[in-house]
Amino acid sequence: MTTQAGIQIIAIEEHYLDEDVDAKINKGASGLVKERLLDVGAGRIAEMDAAGIDVQILSHCPPGAQCFDESEIERALAVNDKLKNTIDNYPDRFMGFASMPTKVPGACADELQRCVEELGFKGALTHGLTDGVFIDDERYWPMFERAQKLDVPIYVHPGPPHPAVIEAYYKDYVERWPSILSAGWGFTVETATAGLRLMLSGVFDKFPDLKIILGHMGEGLPFLLWRVDFSFSKGFRPDAPNARIREIFTNNFWVTTSGNFSSPALLCTMMEMGIDRILFSVDWPYVENKPGPEWMEGAPLSQKDKIKVLNGNAKKLLRL
Repeated sequence: MTTQAGIQIIAIEEHYLDEDVDAKINKGASGLVKERLLDVGAGRIAEMDAAGIDVQILSHCPPGAQCFDESEIERALAVNDKLKNTIDNYPDRFMGFASMPTKVPGACADELQRCVEELGFKGALTHGLTDGVFIDDERYWPMFERAQKLDVPIYVHPGPPHPAVIEAYYKDYVERWPSILSAGWGFTVETATAGLRLMLSGVFDKFPDLKIILGHMGEGLPFLLWRVDFSFSKGFRPDAPNARIREIFTNNFWVTTSGNFSSPALLCTMMEMGIDRILFSVDWPYVENKPGPEWMEGAPLSQKDKIKVLNGNAKKLLRL
């Protein structure tokens, strides 16, 4: 395992599929990606070994516990209990992010605390919109308050675009180019919007130590940071409130390399946020394992900075 240079690799956005969630939403769909999602045993370990990945932080693929409503809250919480059992089977190879029952906002804070304190999870991961509601809505602020108190991050992960957005922006191309709704475009736009809304919402004024992770090299935000920060500043509009976009993004956000193995993107992100804010991830099984470590082998970084990206920053953020 490890890289050719012997650096430990911790991959922090690696997905799996709970069979009860599958029964609720997929109704028996199959394929290689699904087979890999369901495999949280020997097959997954073998794939990790072949790529040199030492540890995966497991998180449920969309929608996870978010698919269960209030009448099914026990099923939602059981998703996390079963992930704990999976981790216990391979404690040296797997850790976990909790899946949040966001259709029951009042349950999220306590479930996060249970997952961290009793199950040993390293934070939580949420997927996109919940019934059309973004994660910055104040109904979710108790979860953010609890995350700050527990000193764990919330990973804001993509989900499908809002139906009205699909209708207005994407429907003409969905049939021929379905990726316009997902990793090709829709996921990025939706999640970057979620990140921006969080920065504008005031949640970081109330919880200044809240930690947020965005995948896919920051969903484009590092590359737009100067323009976004300027556009929400008094320099652009003298009567604007102080949005503090750059300040918040560079102090409260971390980004991962999931599914975005681009050296120019890496260098841009490093220049905007600093190397201490970047964490390695593959986005397994939607992206193959091997290209990620192979890319990092040749990335234009010093050995010290490669160690930070591949394991050091994750160890610090997740208190491993």
